[in-house]
Amino acid sequence: MRRLGMLLLAAMLVACAGPERPKPRDLGPNTALIGIRSAWTSNVGDIDFPLNIQVVDNVLYVASSDGVVVAIDGRTGGDVWRVALKVALSAGVGADGRYAAVVSRDNELIALNAGREIWRQRLHAVTQTAPLVAGDRIFVLSADRSVSAFDAASGRKLWQQQRSGDALVLAQAGVITAVGDTLVVGQGGRLVGMNPQNGNARWEATIASSRGTNEVERLVDLVSGISRVGDQLCTRAFQSAVGCADASKGSVIWSKSASGATGVHGDDTVVLGAESDGKIRAWRRADGEQLWISDRLRYRSLTAPLLVGRAVVLGDESGTLHFLSRQDGEPLNRMTTDGSAVVYGPVLVGYTVVAVTKRGGIFGFKPE
Repeated sequence: MRRLGMLLLAAMLVACAGPERPKPRDLGPNTALIGIRSAWTSNVGDIDFPLNIQVVDNVLYVASSDGVVVAIDGRTGGDVWRVALKVALSAGVGADGRYAAVVSRDNELIALNAGREIWRQRLHAVTQTAPLVAGDRIFVLSADRSVSAFDAASGRKLWQQQRSGDALVLAQAGVITAVGDTLVVGQGGRLVGMNPQNGNARWEATIASSRGTNEVERLVDLVSGISRVGDQLCTRAFQSAVGCADASKGSVIWSKSASGATGVHGDDTVVLGAESDGKIRAWRRADGEQLWISDRLRYRSLTAPLLVGRAVVLGDESGTLHFLSRQDGEPLNRMTTDGSAVVYGPVLVGYTVVAVTKRGGIFGFKPE
């Protein structure tokens, strides 16, 4: 508990450090260079935890802080199912189309089957990363970066790998995904490939290394939001680097200094990310060379980006969705939501761009 308290303290110290925040840059008039229309809206309830939106077969899975979990048809905005668990959540949602999983603030992993709760299991540590549901198993990355696996149908614990090393880790969602038959997690500044059958490590790829003179300055951790193309994974190390690794070999392709706290997105040619000061950067995926940088959204607390066709889409603290050119970051259009911060996303469901706000508003937009 002492270590987890230090974990939370570290995040607060990092967030509070430095001078008073500058005023956001004025956006100026909106000149719509691409057409975008509102497709649908929904609501799940207030969100004050590190939400993950899972999209499977045009269905998106979203949860509120007070335990409402909903599966929404991304084409219409209608509920596929909705359930109230009546517990406060600290992480979610992971889903594979059949099973869904969230974690409560009481450290319980809760599994659902088609919207019906089927079991709960106590976890050993605070968890802020959405579970990964894959291969009829549920994998959990806890705040201390230990990893556990459970049978999705029964809830039986299959294995647990405890991690030792760093005194502090980041108090926000980390990296957990599957590439082929390998479970890939973020531990410190490293991507670690694990055998999903037993948790044994197969390889490690270092994106960023610790530096500084004290534990807070040496804090390095990978943040949720990765860009995957085939076996190549690109990710961000909190306030230190963006890099790409080959998950089939466990080797680093490139790593470049970058100062941001949200994830990245891209395609087979480009990786995009927002820096903590609101600058948006584009790196060439092959070698990490910078393609362009834009400061038009300075100091607006941006989300991770979404690359859709010729547009890069980001949400901000005012609930605005910004559509920028993928070529140079110039503005193409912007859309408003409910005035509260965009907390996750945007994500793409079919041809619909979806964003979720702090008030629990779920907004679908269709570029035309």
